[in-house]
Amino acid sequence: MPNERQKGDRVTFERGIPAHMMAIDGTWRRDCILEDVSETGAKLSVDGSVLGLHLKEFFLLLSSFGLAYRRCELAWVNGDQIGVNFLKQGDKKRKAAAARRQQAEV
Repeated sequence: MPNERQKGDRVTFERGIPAHMMAIDGTWRRDCILEDVSETGAKLSVDGSVLGLHLKEFFLLLSSFGLAYRRCELAWVNGDQIGVNFLKQGDKKRKAAAARRQQAEV
């Protein structure tokens, strides 16, 4: 049965797919394993600690050259596994506009 926080159909990889996480500004990089993926997000097993990393927004690199990547935001953490939501072009602008509207209502 799919986890309630997961949306959409997921593809689960039996052995996982090697990938990398990298800060938007390039200040850190971590190896990870892509455990499953959907159109809207993924589950990753991270090599090493995620403590102290800026995970609000980062890149998931799917190739060693960085040619295939997705911009992500952290959804949840459970030990060495994390859930990420994929960000689409314009998501950041919509979130900022919603935050401004909410602030104006206060």
